[in-house]
Amino acid sequence: MTARIASIQMTSTENVQQNLDMAGVLIQQAVEQGAGLIVLPEMFALMGMDQFDKVRLRETFHQGPIQDFLQEQAKQHRIWLVGGTIPIAISNDKSRARAACLVYNDKGELVARYDKVHLFDVHLRKSKEEYFESKTMEPGDKVVVVPTPFGRIGLAVCYDVRFPELFRRMHEQQVEIIILPTAFTYTTGMAHWDILVRARAIENLAYVVAACQTGVHPNGRKTYGHSMIVNPWGDVIAVLPEAIGVLVKDIDLDYLKELRQDFPVLTHRRL
Repeated sequence: MTARIASIQMTSTENVQQNLDMAGVLIQQAVEQGAGLIVLPEMFALMGMDQFDKVRLRETFHQGPIQDFLQEQAKQHRIWLVGGTIPIAISNDKSRARAACLVYNDKGELVARYDKVHLFDVHLRKSKEEYFESKTMEPGDKVVVVPTPFGRIGLAVCYDVRFPELFRRMHEQQVEIIILPTAFTYTTGMAHWDILVRARAIENLAYVVAACQTGVHPNGRKTYGHSMIVNPWGDVIAVLPEAIGVLVKDIDLDYLKELRQDFPVLTHRRL
């Protein structure tokens, strides 16, 4: 069984409507290339001028222009659509939001939600960068694996990629394709991105589809790009270095199943 999957790479801004318009153009390009499952990057609809923009522009779950856009795009194009992340309000905390990754089926129905578990609180001294996501975001606490016509997809976001135990939990739920929207910093991307993505594929004998932010954003943040699709053997079968655009590739679940049978490392776990 093969499936055609698309990863979208963007340079998002603080203007939500501008970002949605660009996402719509790129989704159309992916559809024209035959993609049935399309993945948008982290913060595709909003890369705020400061971290508090995400709180100011957060949406109520099931209600808001970003969620309406995702629903309409999925329904219009009859695709499965993974909506990167969007800020979703928390009922008991007005000062923070959740970074929610939403999955819509080809009827425009919401079928899954994953809230980013690991928040990016770091100080990079050499590049003088500081990120404290926990000031404005609340972490999620659930592992999400979704059955789809393309295989069982597991959802993770950006910084999550550094925590292999999350992906082992996905494997326990028979994950076949790991979906990874990101906005990796340029500094950490140069050092670790390729290694981390390939490692998660190899460890779990799963495909990884990463959709990234790229370039310099209006707030001055520089993201690494390099959206990629990696096969279960750890081969990068498609990559888009630093341009806005669409990455489309066929993946082969028969190959995945044969590989797991021939190289049954996941059945050899002792701990």
